Order: sequence, then C-alpha cells, then structure tokens
Amino acid sequence: MPTVRYRSRTFRRIYTKTPGGVTVLHYARRKNAKPQCAECGAFLFGVARGIKNLVKKVPRSARRPSRPFGGNLCSACTRRVIIAKVRS
Repeated sequence: MPTVRYRSRTFRRIYTKTPGGVTVLHYARRKNAKPQCAECGAFLFGVARGIKNLVKKVPRSARRPSRPFGGNLCSACTRRVIIAKVRS
C-alpha cells in the first residue's frame, strides 16, 4: 500500500518501466485545468498550464500574452470589448 500522502487522487499514478525491466509506480501532481475565457468560456492559447509552483518559475512574459486582457479573454472577446469601449 502506498504512503498515506499518495492515497488520494491528487496525485496521478504513472507506470514507468525502469532500465532493469521492472515496472514501478510513480506519483506526480496533476496539472491545473486549462484556462478559459471569462466571457465565452473558450480555452485560451498561450497561457502557461501546469503545476502552480512550476508555472511560477516561468518568466511572466511567457505565462500569458502581453496584450490587453491577455490571459483573461480570448482574442475574439478582446476585440469585441475594445471596439465597444472605443464606441462609447
């Protein structure tokens, strides 16, 4: 039986074959969910996805697009919001 901390489904179970030919069980933290657009719910591209402490080590410029509403809205919704703001 695994150690107490590995008994929940917080960890993914990964079967790995070692060079000796023995299959062993490794435990890895699950990735965060894919980021979604705040308006339409579409999945966002170019936004870092992974374990929180590993994403924090990535430079901020690589974590999300460097444009208005980057990492929050998809490109179509961003376009719609900016045009609406200009018109009003």
